[in-house]
Formats: sequence, structure tokens, C-alpha cells
Amino acid sequence: MSDDTPDFIRATRASYDEIADPYAEQHPDSLAHHPLDRALLTGFAEQVRAAGPAPVADVGSGPGHVTARLHALGVPVFGVDVSPRMVALARQAHPGLRFHVGSMLRLDLPDETLGGVLALYSVIHVPDEHLPGAFAEFHRVLVPGGHVLLGFQSGDEEGRMRLTERFGREIGLDYHWRTPETVARHLAAAGLRPTTRVLREPDGEETRPRAFVLARKPPAVTPH
Repeated sequence: MSDDTPDFIRATRASYDEIADPYAEQHPDSLAHHPLDRALLTGFAEQVRAAGPAPVADVGSGPGHVTARLHALGVPVFGVDVSPRMVALARQAHPGLRFHVGSMLRLDLPDETLGGVLALYSVIHVPDEHLPGAFAEFHRVLVPGGHVLLGFQSGDEEGRMRLTERFGREIGLDYHWRTPETVARHLAAAGLRPTTRVLREPDGEETRPRAFVLARKPPAVTPH
């Protein structure tokens, strides 16, 4: 990390490095018991495939199970995570796929090279003042017509929570709750046009509603 790396990136990286092993053990596949979530991922995959051959970046890929699901759906995909330990576990679990360490604020990718950006439960760790920069980075790396799918814990009100312990280990991890409407506004301000918003109630052990927002970078204008 460089000297100008924001403190929240450093804290998020250190926290997930600390809890990566028990997290991967207890959450081997976060979509396994949520058919609606899987359906949204399948729809996203179909949109990306229809738009062209450009790959998808799974940003905040964690142990890699969602990256693997997209791969199984026929999408060229690779994972990016801020935690080196999470990346190592993903590589072990899915040796045929590519994973690397990176931050959504500064993706190590050329302009307009991705057909899609997937970020499930990773923008929750981004403070409000950095969210526009993250979405501007998504816009930069997407090809015209490229798609974004975001998933995050939500609710009727917005707020913040800080965890100092998880899986019996000491961490310092901030969570930011936002409504789908707020996230859609930030996406639109970054030049990404929201197309779909879904909010489902908590299921099983979940304590907060789950929100999903699909957006698209406008296609290139063809001169007549």
C-alpha cells in the first residue's frame, strides 16, 4: 500500500486478513441458500455476455465462491480483494481462476476494459466521502454499455456500525448502511445509469434487509 492509502482501506485489509480463515470456513457460499440473489447474479451474467466478450471484475471477491459462480455461468471473470489472505484462500479453493490484491478506489486496470463490475457486500466498508471515487473508478474501467451489480445490507434508515471483534478475533471494521435510493444516486452521479433496484427482507440468520442495484454505463453513441 502507498503512503496515501486511506485509513479505512488499511483497516479493512488488516481486519479481513485476521478473520479470513474462519470467515471462509463458515461462509463457503453466501448464495447457496438464497435463490433470488442467485437469480440476480444470473441475470447480470446474461447482460454481460450479451454486451460482448469483456471480462467481469468481482470486487471484494473474498474466498472466491461468487467469482466461481460467474465462471460457471460462462462469464470471463477474475477476483479482486483488498485482503492478501482472502486472495490466497480464493486461489487455493479455485486454482483455475485468477485473483489478485487490489482496492476498488484504484483498480490496476486500463480504461474501458471490463464488461462488468460485481461488488457484493464490499461497498459497505466504504465511507460516504469515498463512495463517489469508487463509483468513478467503476465507470473508468467499464466499456461503454458495461454493467454493474452491487449488493449490500440496507434498511429504511442509513447508519454505521463498527465491529471490534469477530470470530473471537480483534478487528476494526466499519460498516455503512445505505438505502438503494442513496446508492442509485451515487451511481448516477458517477455516470452509471441505475436500471434495477431490489430490496428483500432478512432471511434466516440475517438481521438487515439485502439490497441490490443494477446499473449500466451508457453505450457509445453511433454517429449517423
